[in-house]
Amino acid sequence: MTVDVKICGVRTPAILDAAVAAGAGFVGLVFFEKSPRNLTVADARALAASARGRVKTVAVLVNPDDALVDLISAEVQPDVLQLHGSEAPERVAAIKQRTGRPIFKAIPVFDAADVAGASRYTGYADQILFDAKAPAGSGLPGGNGISFDWRILDAADAPFAVSGGLDPDNVAEAIRLSGAALVDVSSGVETAPGIKDEGLISKFVHAARSAPQQHKKAS
Repeated sequence: MTVDVKICGVRTPAILDAAVAAGAGFVGLVFFEKSPRNLTVADARALAASARGRVKTVAVLVNPDDALVDLISAEVQPDVLQLHGSEAPERVAAIKQRTGRPIFKAIPVFDAADVAGASRYTGYADQILFDAKAPAGSGLPGGNGISFDWRILDAADAPFAVSGGLDPDNVAEAIRLSGAALVDVSSGVETAPGIKDEGLISKFVHAARSAPQQHKKAS
C-alpha cells in the first residue's frame, strides 16, 4: 500500500493542476490571515470547484468560530476540514456534527509526551496529523519548515499523517521512520513563502509514493 500525499497551501489553478498531475490525493486550502498561503473565500471556492472529482480538498482552519465553519462549508464545500489550532476534542466533535464532514486534527509535537496526548482525540477526529511544534514566537501553527524526530511516532495509533519540514529529499525517510499513511507538505515544495513550485511538487509526490511504508497496526 502506498502512502497518500497532501499538498497544502495551494493558491493557484496552475499549482492545483500540478498537484493533480503528480498524483496527490489531497490539496489544502488555507484560511488563516497570518499565513502567506491564506485564501479568500471566493478564490477557494473557484479552486475547490476545479478540484472536484480530481483531488480531495481540505479546508485548513485555526480555532474557527461557527460562523467561519458555516461559511467555508457552504461556500467552498471542501471534502475535509482540518483543524490546526488548539481545538479541544469536544470542539472537534461539534464541528464534525455541524458540518457532516471528516475532520483532520493537527497535533503539534516535539516529544513522545505530545504524541501520547493525541489519544484524547480518538473517536472525535477522523485523522490525526502530527506536525512539528511551532517555534516560540511564531505566528503560524504550521508551514514553518521545521521537522521533528519522526521516531517518536512509533507508539502512535495508526493510521496517521505527518507534516513539518518535509521535502522531496527527506520524505521517504520520514515515512520509513514514522509509518505515516499520509504525508503533508507546504513550505517544502516552495521557492518562497506561499509560492509553490510544480517541479518540487512532482518530485515530492514521486518520492512519497515510491517509499516503502512501515506497516503499523491500527489500535
